[in-house]
Amino acid sequence: MASQVATPTSLPSTTTSSSTSLSSPALSPSSPAKLSPDDVELLAKLEEQNRLLETDSKSLRSMNGSRRNSGSSLVSSSSASSNLSHLEEDSWILWGRIVNEWEDVRKKKEKQLKELVRLGIPHHFRAIVWQLLCNAQNMPIKDQYSELLKMTSPCEKLIRRDIARTYPEHDFFKEKDSLGQEVLFNVMKAYSLVDREVGYCQGSAFIVGLLLMQMPEEEAFCVFVKLMQDYRLRELFKPSMAELGLCMYQFESMIQEQLPDLHIHFQAQSFHTSMYASSWFLTIFLTSFPLPVATRIFDIFMCEGLEIVFRVGLAILQMNQTELIQLDMEGMLQHFQRVIPHQLDSGPDKVILAAYQVKYNAKKMKKLEKDYTTFKTKEMEEQVEIKRLRTENRLLKQRIDTLEKKGAPRYSEESVLQLERELVQARLKEAESQCALKEMQDKILDMEKRNTSLPDDTNVARLQEELIGVKLREAEAVTGLKELRQQVRDLEDHWQRHLARTAGRWKDTPKKNTLSELQDELMSVRLREAEAQAELRETRQRSLELETQNQIHSNQLRRAEQESRAHEERVKTLTTQNRDLNVQLKELKRRQAEIECKSKEEVMAVRLREADNIAAMAELQQQISELEIEKEEGKVQGQLNHTDSSQYIRDLKDQIAELKHEICCLKGQRVLSTQPTFDGIHIVNHYESYQSSDEEGIKVPALQETQQRSSGRIRLRPNLRDTDSDEEEEEEEEEEDSEALRLSVPQSSSHKTTAV
Repeated sequence: MASQVATPTSLPSTTTSSSTSLSSPALSPSSPAKLSPDDVELLAKLEEQNRLLETDSKSLRSMNGSRRNSGSSLVSSSSASSNLSHLEEDSWILWGRIVNEWEDVRKKKEKQLKELVRLGIPHHFRAIVWQLLCNAQNMPIKDQYSELLKMTSPCEKLIRRDIARTYPEHDFFKEKDSLGQEVLFNVMKAYSLVDREVGYCQGSAFIVGLLLMQMPEEEAFCVFVKLMQDYRLRELFKPSMAELGLCMYQFESMIQEQLPDLHIHFQAQSFHTSMYASSWFLTIFLTSFPLPVATRIFDIFMCEGLEIVFRVGLAILQMNQTELIQLDMEGMLQHFQRVIPHQLDSGPDKVILAAYQVKYNAKKMKKLEKDYTTFKTKEMEEQVEIKRLRTENRLLKQRIDTLEKKGAPRYSEESVLQLERELVQARLKEAESQCALKEMQDKILDMEKRNTSLPDDTNVARLQEELIGVKLREAEAVTGLKELRQQVRDLEDHWQRHLARTAGRWKDTPKKNTLSELQDELMSVRLREAEAQAELRETRQRSLELETQNQIHSNQLRRAEQESRAHEERVKTLTTQNRDLNVQLKELKRRQAEIECKSKEEVMAVRLREADNIAAMAELQQQISELEIEKEEGKVQGQLNHTDSSQYIRDLKDQIAELKHEICCLKGQRVLSTQPTFDGIHIVNHYESYQSSDEEGIKVPALQETQQRSSGRIRLRPNLRDTDSDEEEEEEEEEEDSEALRLSVPQSSSHKTTAV
């Protein structure tokens, strides 16, 4: 016991924690009436000494500082030292009794033990009390520690790199390759081999370092394993850190409920909870608060778990709410790193007292845990869906790029037919899948029927019980039958002896005859008794058979009732399945109708685009023909500018006269419904032929050929109007006119001869 309490690794740097832990009048046991009289007396002494220490704090500081020659300071220091010695003596007696009677105290006085732990565990008792609080004093893994140190861990480089960053200002760890760094490396390496999923996490080294300040490395290793297993630290240090996210969610909910103004300010500044509180949960304030304060909080953590971290964290925010609301993000970070640790230099009593005034509801924390689990599950599903959509989007982009490289898609009849074929194939596949689904459902129903026909475990057990009862009754009946047979044999023996006696009765004396008569009566009585016993046994046998039949019938009725209930449940299940299948069928029909509508819309869109393309092509052709006509008219106009206008007018008048003559001739052949309009293009054609005749000297036949073409055109136009042709035929007529115009330009100059 002494070796565990006064360990060689305990350091003077933590003696301040013992003094501060002993001078805490803020928290006292809530129900001293349940304690023994000795415990009540010790607690009263502790409270009195704490009060004296508070009133005489100046003399205590003067005792710890340089000695002065004033008589008043000497008196005060001597009184403080005597009070302190009495206080330490009383605390040693009280905690020694608790350690010796640990099981009884833990079971019967758990509430008083919590109050004492909140007051602070004395420094020399911390090692054994921490082991007792987490049940780490007799762990089998302690024997494996030396073997683990001989093995090689994949995390050794990371551990070596971070050891120098663990308590860099503490005497036990600040020197390179010192004893403290070596034992810290050993414990972290051993745990990384025990729990390969967690391995090594940087924040865990501070917890192990605090344990090594109180106890040897083997015991520190066992306590650390217990903390990781039973105090939620393993979930905090996992690579996913899912438990840390849960703690942040719960802590933020507490801030939102109890400090709404501060929560709104954090949200406005985008100051997330993990930016300042993650180290509180990962290291139990060991990297944020002074070591004596963090050690006192760690005492309570060993007894009550992570609840104290939530309480102390919210108490810190309550104490600094006014300052934090006035700061921006960078200012708040600086405040958490520099200002808050110095607020606790005076001791942990104030913050612990404020922590236990914070509202903490365990049921609500459980509810928040369920909400967070549901939220994370939904978030994971959404991430999977987003990943799937991104994959589909990437594949579609690749397909679009491929199609763009091949060329713009042309929706022709072949593409529409291909889409229709794909639609038919999709419908066939859907029908095949529905048939396969129906077959599988039928198979499942058949298998369930077979399973229901087979006896289940309960039926087999009942049948076995019935068989055992029948066998017992059969054994009783066989035993009764054997007894009856034995009685029959006995009666036969008696009967034979009776016959032997009655055969010589006439030779005997009257006295012997009387004795024989009495024996005969006794024999008859025994016979009647045997008959009665046989009847009784037969009655019992019949009653047993009836009971057996009654039990069999009752079992059959019970099985029938169970089967009927099972059938009813089966009917309900089948009804539900049928309803679900109907819903699925409706959904499939709806999807099929949507697919058909989409395919029809796509076909109509393709056809509309084709019609638009055809109309555009027709417009372009019309524009081309108009441009050609304008081109030819431009050429004719250019030629007209170089000719004699008077001669041209005379030729035109002659040509008009000839055309009128031809019209009169045509009227005689066919009555025209409407008078055809005179086309100026014909005059241009005659003029061009006339000009060409002057240049080339071609004779009259060319003029006759031109007149025949023009008359043919004149004859064609009324016929087309009589037949009420559509716009396409008029376009063909305009094309023929333009063709005639092009042919009439290079003709001979026979018109000149005709004019002469």
